[in-house]
Amino acid sequence: MSRAMPMVDDLALDYVTWIHHRTAPRAASLPVAGLEGDAQQMLGRTSHDVQLAGVMVGDEAHDSLTQIQKKAATGEEVTFHSDVTTALEVEHMIVVEAQFAETAGRPGHYEYFLNLRESPPLPPPAELDPFGGLGGIGELGFEGLADVLDDISDLANQVQGAIDAVNDAISQLEALTRLADLSLESPVAPIQAEGEKLAGITGTAEAVVALSDLLGGA
Repeated sequence: MSRAMPMVDDLALDYVTWIHHRTAPRAASLPVAGLEGDAQQMLGRTSHDVQLAGVMVGDEAHDSLTQIQKKAATGEEVTFHSDVTTALEVEHMIVVEAQFAETAGRPGHYEYFLNLRESPPLPPPAELDPFGGLGGIGELGFEGLADVLDDISDLANQVQGAIDAVNDAISQLEALTRLADLSLESPVAPIQAEGEKLAGITGTAEAVVALSDLLGGA
């Protein structure tokens, strides 16, 4: 049975002396009242981290060394697979550390150490909605909850409308109360008063003067 050769993109690493792959689940411990211990909520996993060491020898060793050095210097993404990762093929990995050594008297013989780490693409931006990003709440297993939230929203609008109507009624009552406090004279009171004066007049001259005063001196 042939072993899978470690590959970085299309570059085969022929003489790998050791390789180490590490990843771990990421969990958050949540205290729960009445529970002995903490509940564990899974939050995915850490990035795949691969460390390997080996040598590059032969006619193409210098070219292979140059390729690896460029990938490490530019930080460009690479793919990696090896049998130690159970045929794992990971895209979006970057070389986070690289070391190289050349020994005198051994031309075309290069020792190297590489540390590759997974760097997955970020998820799309979260969409905003009236309930803080819970638009797909039906997918969470809460059947019918979205309809309940819609009913609550409609009821809130109705309550707000009723509150506005009450506020308008209170404003009108306050206006009527202020009007009742005013000491307003009846608009016919001056005419009634002058009529009483005319009733007490006996002479023609006095009547003319009184009528002139009533009509504004005309």
